[in-house]
Amino acid sequence: MCCKGLRQHKLLSKLLFSILLCASTIVLAQRNVQGLRVWASPDSTRLVFDLSDPVKYKLFTLDNPYRVVIDIEDARYSAILDESSLKDSGILKLRHGPREKGVRLVLDMQEKVKPASFMLAPNQAYGHRLVVDLTLKGPSKIISAAQSVPATAKITDHNQLTTREFIVAIDPGHGGEDTGAIGNNLKIREKDVVLAVSKKLESLINAQSGMKAFLVRKGDYYVGLRNRMGLAREQGADLFISLHADSFKDPRASGASVFVLSEKGASNEAARWLAERENRSDLIGGVKLEDKGDLLASVLLDLSQTASESASHELANHLISNLSKVTDLHHKTVQRAGFMVLKSPDIPSVLVELGFISNQNGEKKLKTKMHQDALAQALLSGVQNYVAKRPKPVKQPEELTIAKK
Repeated sequence: MCCKGLRQHKLLSKLLFSILLCASTIVLAQRNVQGLRVWASPDSTRLVFDLSDPVKYKLFTLDNPYRVVIDIEDARYSAILDESSLKDSGILKLRHGPREKGVRLVLDMQEKVKPASFMLAPNQAYGHRLVVDLTLKGPSKIISAAQSVPATAKITDHNQLTTREFIVAIDPGHGGEDTGAIGNNLKIREKDVVLAVSKKLESLINAQSGMKAFLVRKGDYYVGLRNRMGLAREQGADLFISLHADSFKDPRASGASVFVLSEKGASNEAARWLAERENRSDLIGGVKLEDKGDLLASVLLDLSQTASESASHELANHLISNLSKVTDLHHKTVQRAGFMVLKSPDIPSVLVELGFISNQNGEKKLKTKMHQDALAQALLSGVQNYVAKRPKPVKQPEELTIAKK
C-alpha cells in the first residue's frame, strides 16, 4: 500500500511538473509586441516597440537590398503601424513574420544606416520598450553655418571683416519618446509645452533686426544631448537656450529658474575635449586646437570657457530679471548644474525651467497660450538686453565672402 501510494505521488509530481512546464512555455510565448511608434528627425529615425514584458532580441543588417532586421525571441507581434508615420523616416516598408518561437521584423531601408538599440524600463507614460535608432551613415542633412548664416554686409576689402546676424540656438527639451515631465492634473507633457514656447520665441527673435534664431528640435522627435550642442556649433550659434518645465514630488513647488554650467561640469568637459582627438578639429572661440600643443590648447580652452561662463551668467541674470515680470521665480538667483546641454566650451549656454508642471496652478498656466506668449516675450527681452551690451559678431575668416570688383 505504501509503495502504491509512493508511485501515485511520483505520477502526480510528474504530471504537475508537466503542467507547470507547459504553463511557463505558454507564458513565455505570450510576450507581445503591442505597439510601435516611429519618430523621424532630420538625420535619424527612432522606432519604439511597446512590449508586454522584457525580451531577448538580435539586431543586424542585410544587403542587396539593404535591410535592418530585428529578431525577438519568444514573442508575437500584434502592433498596428500607422503607415503615415514612415514618411521622411528612410524606411520604405516594415514587414514581420514568425521566426522559430519568436518574430522577425524586417525594415526595408531607403539607404544604409547605422543601427543601435536598447531596452527601456516602464516609466510614468509607457511600459517596457525596445528602442531602435537608425542614424544616417552619409553626410548630415544639417546645413553648415557657412551656408545658413547670411552676412549683413559684403567685404569690399581683403582686410575688412563683415558683421553678421546674432544667432540664437533654441533647444526645446526632450521630444519623441522622451515626454519629459507630465502634469498631475491636466496631463500636459513637458515636451509639448517647451516646443510651443520655443517656436514662439523663434518667431519673435527672427522678427528682430540683426538677430536670427533656429530650433534644435523642430518637431516631436528626440535629439541626443551632445547632438544638441553639435547642432548649435554647426549653425554658428552665439547663444544656446534650452527650455524645460520642472517637476517635483512636492506639488507645492512652483516658479521658474535659470541654470548655467557648474564648475565641476566645466572642468570635466575641458578634460574630455583635450583627451578626445576629434574635438581638436572643432573651433573653440574661433580657434582650431588640432595643431596646438597640449599646454597651449589647454590655455586656449580655459580662456574660452572662462569667457563663455561669464557671458552665460550675464545672460541668465537678464533672463531672470525679465521672467520675474511674468511669472513667479523658484530661484531668484542664477543656479549652477552639470546639465549636458550647457557644456559647450565656447557658446554661452543657459537652461531655463519655465515653471513646475507638477504644480496645479503652474500646469494650468503653462497650458495657456497667453502665458506661453508672455514667457516667450520675457525670454526675448532677456536676450535683447544681453545682445545690446555686446559687440556685433563677425564672420570667421573661413566663412568670409569676397565681393567681386
